[in-house]
Amino acid sequence: MNIHEYQAKGLFKEAGIPVPEGRVALSVEEAVAAFEELDAPIVAVKAQVHVGGRGKAGGVKLARSVDEVREHASNILGMDIKGHTVHRLWIEKGSDIQREAYLSVILDRADKSIGFIASADGGMDIEEVAEKTPERILRFGSIDYSFPEEAAKDAAAKLFDGDGVDGVLDVMRKLFQLFIDKDLQLAEINPLVLTGSGEVIALDGKMTIDDNALMRQAELEELRDMNEENPAEIEAAEKGLAFIQLDGDIGCMVNGAGLAMATLDMIKIHGGEPANFLDVGGSSNPEKVVNAFKLILAGGKVKSVLINIFGGITRCDDIARGILKAFETMDISVPVVVRLTGTNAEEGKALLEGSSLIPASSFSEAVRKTIELGKGEAA
Repeated sequence: MNIHEYQAKGLFKEAGIPVPEGRVALSVEEAVAAFEELDAPIVAVKAQVHVGGRGKAGGVKLARSVDEVREHASNILGMDIKGHTVHRLWIEKGSDIQREAYLSVILDRADKSIGFIASADGGMDIEEVAEKTPERILRFGSIDYSFPEEAAKDAAAKLFDGDGVDGVLDVMRKLFQLFIDKDLQLAEINPLVLTGSGEVIALDGKMTIDDNALMRQAELEELRDMNEENPAEIEAAEKGLAFIQLDGDIGCMVNGAGLAMATLDMIKIHGGEPANFLDVGGSSNPEKVVNAFKLILAGGKVKSVLINIFGGITRCDDIARGILKAFETMDISVPVVVRLTGTNAEEGKALLEGSSLIPASSFSEAVRKTIELGKGEAA
């Protein structure tokens, strides 16, 4: 679960990490009132959306007067930034920025650790820094929940060329503990800045909370902004489906997260682009299949559909019944390739005989056929 910058900064402040003072605004008039309350010579008017690149999109502006605040707030509210509509703003006191750095704590699955990523190149896309100047990226971490003191000291000395070391180290310690206490997957400060007075502050904040830990973090779940979440993914969760929208044109219906991931990989390997991740789970409820089809086909981008079922708890004959029910109740005009194997696979295949579905006997055959049919080629 992602949260807004101002919410992340609220958690930073609770943890003792210095942040600039600011106010949330849901309208132009609230933005003006925030500017007057802050009583600062300059403020930043910042779009609050769960996506990066706000500055490049025009979603972050500096203002020195009521008129400028009004103008920027009017322009930013309602703005579309990478598919996210701006509904709220963060009006923040300007900071005397002397140096910028990047700092984050992540759940590093590769190293099975809580990992730090730091760079003296703050304010930039960290992916761009890693690609063009990988030597500028510092990585270190902890595998036992203990703060990596020595590695952190070494990194802190490098971020601002030896300046502000104590402040950086203090932020690192508190960010690390916040990450553990709040069950986070990501806690990012970009940029972490050194001011003219030598203060180290978090000028921006990004935070991702582990969904699976929300039963322990009820107060964090209250921070969820449903306007920022994909409506289809919300609907899928309500219907017991694990669904993530992607950018391709090959719809995928699979049972089991592992097989679903393998299916996406196979589609990419064979030159296709998956339109979604969809796991119908271990249930054999045919209604789930109907709901899955509705999610996959919504929006009209999908050119072909791959149904890849390995029956264990899931019964292939029930999946087949769900497929047939979907075809009876929906207008499905794209080709659908079906691979059934496992529990009651033969019964399922028998039910589908004579239908317009395209059968496949192997994983690779199913993927190949789906890609070819999506391109309008004979499978």
